[in-house]
Amino acid sequence: MKASTTKKSFLKKIIAIILGFGPGIFAIGYTIGTGSVTSMIVAGSKFNMQLLWVLFLSCLFSGILMFAYGNYALLTGETALYGFKKHLKYGKILAVLIIVGITFGQWNSLMGILGISSNIIFEILALNFEGLSAHKYGAVLTIAIIIIVTFYLLMLVGKYTFFEKILIIFVTLMGVSFLLSLFFVQPLPVDVVKGLIPTIPNIPGGKMLVAAFVGTTMAAATFLSRPLFVKGKGWTIKNLKQQKKDAITAAVLIFVISGVIMAVAAGALFYQGKEVTHVLDMANTLEPVAGKWAVTIFFFGALSAGLSSIFPCLLIAPLLVADYQSGALDTNSRQFRIITAIACLVALIGPAFGANPIEIQILSQVFNVFVLPAVIFGIILMLRSKKVMKDYKTNLGVYIGLFAALFFSLVISYNGIIALSEYF
Repeated sequence: MKASTTKKSFLKKIIAIILGFGPGIFAIGYTIGTGSVTSMIVAGSKFNMQLLWVLFLSCLFSGILMFAYGNYALLTGETALYGFKKHLKYGKILAVLIIVGITFGQWNSLMGILGISSNIIFEILALNFEGLSAHKYGAVLTIAIIIIVTFYLLMLVGKYTFFEKILIIFVTLMGVSFLLSLFFVQPLPVDVVKGLIPTIPNIPGGKMLVAAFVGTTMAAATFLSRPLFVKGKGWTIKNLKQQKKDAITAAVLIFVISGVIMAVAAGALFYQGKEVTHVLDMANTLEPVAGKWAVTIFFFGALSAGLSSIFPCLLIAPLLVADYQSGALDTNSRQFRIITAIACLVALIGPAFGANPIEIQILSQVFNVFVLPAVIFGIILMLRSKKVMKDYKTNLGVYIGLFAALFFSLVISYNGIIALSEYF
């Protein structure tokens, strides 16, 4: 009797920890979507663990930026873009450029996410219904329409806590699925250590993947939306310590889950000399090593990653516009319904044209890096302003981290420009 009671109380504790997770769950939802999964799998299959250092730096700087934006919101009671517009000399221009840049990147990502998620569901159905393979285009497009319409309808009834609960379910499923996959295949420990030494693969597509890595892991949308999610959670200046803990936890979990995905791909694909070019490649290559179960578990993880990203990607444009206007998001407003409907239509472009969702996804992640320097520079200016921050002084360590993040983002943006010029 005691043993079962202990088990129940342990399970309750784990559930309480998961449900107690704050706005950081949105950071994981934004960051580890199919964009991140695709980038990690392609990188692991092509370059083993060589790009682990990029992931580590991206997550480190992400943690610092989440902390900085969250603190700004709690100390001033303002959201980011509204603050830029109100306090900075060219703040209006900066805010509008950020809205356009992030919306472009996130809506492009949405195309890839929907394409990959639809393809994954199609592949699962095709394994059970043989005749379906002949009607791939129609089936994938139908699945994409069903997914996006379902999510749009959920958006219309949802509030912050509703979105948070759905994301917690998807993110937990995703993390568990990829950890289970790691039991079947692992990279060599020496390759993991080597991956922390900075090097860029000197082959076609190497620069593109580095930029895509940063674009997906160090996503500008994650930091800009944080003040709104912190406010949505109902946190105040009394929750500064909780906000710090939440930012650190989110950054650590992003690194661990992304690292596990890369490790699974390196263990299953790189050592066999196989690369990923289509959605089915992601899981089929696990089958010889781990059997049908691995394919199912892996697909389930990738699908959870995709679905956990659709909510944040649909939310981002109305969030940023609401942030710019007044700092409050009304999910019942006509503006919210129209903007999310446009996002849903944009998401269907990829599946409608039958485009390769993996290529779309990696390209969209590269576009995300170009707005990053502006987002980092904006928060540095806000934190340095005595008029805005009043008596609060930002820690020197945070400033060092922010300036290092700015330098890193400029280097990666330059790298992204070269990568795109080589691609086109």
